[in-house]
Amino acid sequence: MAFDTLIANGTIIDGAGGLRYQADVGISDTRIQAIGQLEDAEADRVIDADGLIVTPGFIDMHSHSDMSLFDDPGGESKAHQGVTTEVTGNCSYSPFPLGPESAANLGMGWKFEQGNWSDLNGWAQCLESNGISINIAPQVGQAALQIAVGANEDRPATTDEMRRMQRLAAEAVEQGAFSLSTGLSLSPSGYMSTDEVAELCKAIAHYDGAFYVTHARVGAGRHLRAIEEAIEIGRKGGVPVQFSHLAIGSQPDMGGWRKPRPEPVGRGPEMMELFDDARKDGLDITFDSYPYTAGQAGVDQTVPNWAQAGGVAGYMARLRDPDTRARILDEVRAGLGGVAPLWDTWIIAEVGSDANKGLIGRSIAEIAAEREVEPAEAALQLEEEEEGEISAVVHNRSERDVRFFLSHPLGMIGSDGMAISPTGVHASEQHHPRFYGTYPRILGRYVREQSLMSLETAVHKMTGMPAERLCLEDRGRVEVGLVADLAVFDPDTVIDRSTFGDPHQLAAGVPYVLVAGEPVVSEGVHTGARPGRVLRRGED
Repeated sequence: MAFDTLIANGTIIDGAGGLRYQADVGISDTRIQAIGQLEDAEADRVIDADGLIVTPGFIDMHSHSDMSLFDDPGGESKAHQGVTTEVTGNCSYSPFPLGPESAANLGMGWKFEQGNWSDLNGWAQCLESNGISINIAPQVGQAALQIAVGANEDRPATTDEMRRMQRLAAEAVEQGAFSLSTGLSLSPSGYMSTDEVAELCKAIAHYDGAFYVTHARVGAGRHLRAIEEAIEIGRKGGVPVQFSHLAIGSQPDMGGWRKPRPEPVGRGPEMMELFDDARKDGLDITFDSYPYTAGQAGVDQTVPNWAQAGGVAGYMARLRDPDTRARILDEVRAGLGGVAPLWDTWIIAEVGSDANKGLIGRSIAEIAAEREVEPAEAALQLEEEEEGEISAVVHNRSERDVRFFLSHPLGMIGSDGMAISPTGVHASEQHHPRFYGTYPRILGRYVREQSLMSLETAVHKMTGMPAERLCLEDRGRVEVGLVADLAVFDPDTVIDRSTFGDPHQLAAGVPYVLVAGEPVVSEGVHTGARPGRVLRRGED
């Protein structure tokens, strides 16, 4: 037997939940051709995996790499973790479909100079022609639909707007989008009612494998209601449900960051009862989460949605009107849902302007003190100066809740981060360490050090489970005939090195990563290869 690549002497964890076993893996023509004792085989490339674990490449169920791979096509922050597929289009934001006002109002800090497109096909063609090291599995965002048809005001969609959004959603799914996503605590996604979102979901419900994914209408005191609404949308819309980045954001367990604060009372078991009961009633619902006691959010998430209606121009006009600004300030000061933000836990991660680069790494409380204004006013000043494009790392979660959600059988793993490079265009920003460390953190901290779950369980949550949700029949398992998207890691050394203060640190202990059989990481070094592609729903 002869192969393009032979991974020899490794211990395989297949991604389907089965127990580990020792075997060699023979790869040719992008796929796994043989698994077993292949000591007599010849190969152009031999990877000695003695003492290492061979698994499917990790599928990041919740990422925001829709546009970052144009700037950083190697996707080093994710490739070095063992991630081979990024699921994009989350939280209602996708770079398609585009309408006349989309480029100015889609948010996420995206720049659209990389190419000219209006739909998924055009975006995918631009991305693939540029070349990418890892795969993307796209979803279509509800906010993109709203902005494309001009339905980004704080009001119900008209009958005509809903029909146009349904048509565009169906078109995106026909072109390969895996699901429809919402961001119901964000603008403009949050302007839609439960019934409107369900109506939109009906447009994709008849497509095999299509589902609904939601950044839910979260907020103080809404942990249970957010899940209930997702369940209601799934039932009314006739679609499976993926609940994004499940967490309890409340008073933070600071984990050594600044001064400690008491843990909140967790409601994780109550939340899981809702998932379990919905599944017993026949709804296919799962969730994803990530292994950190902090999130990252736009500072605009402290601002009421009504103030952001009509896109950037409408938002800025309200901030510049004295009477309206005073009303906005009152609501920001009080906190959305009646819980005032803890401004010393909002640490600026990225800004758009050069003038405010010096604010990165500083809390809104510190910035307010320097400017001699209250923190709520400082937040509005920053929003105005950056035209809504400024984000912060927010320390607001309990380690106990993080562990509970990570270990639950219905949960898979999603980073909520982007594939970027330590030396690329995002290198000056202080992003959340989840961009660089999510998967090795699970394997090192929560499996090896804390025994929160078995290694087989963790790998299943990162591979076979998301592949099943996406109906990816040829990825997510180490199995003959499947595409050779593979990660090879050292179970004794794999760990995250990215920190909140110094995030641009590549993970350790993942010496080999293959995409379609081609190494993108070899002996711990990125090869520069770009075998990745945009995956499509329903393709073989």
